[in-house]
Amino acid sequence: MKSYILDLNSIDRVKGFVTAIEGFEGYFDLVSGRYVIDAKSIMGIFSMDLSQNVEFRILETNDRISEVEAAIAPYLVQK
Repeated sequence: MKSYILDLNSIDRVKGFVTAIEGFEGYFDLVSGRYVIDAKSIMGIFSMDLSQNVEFRILETNDRISEVEAAIAPYLVQK
């Protein structure tokens, strides 16, 4: 499992993020506090507190991790 911190603080960012990962096969979660939802579920994402950064977890994928990382790069929190 790999995890990343994302900033999904607007409707456009959420829609763009979901579109970016929809094409990948595998299991992806978003975590906010004690809540864990399917990262491909736009309705689930909108049920989260998006004023805070969320954790994106790659649990399993048939695609290359580097391809998924490139797709989510615009949403990563810069350290």
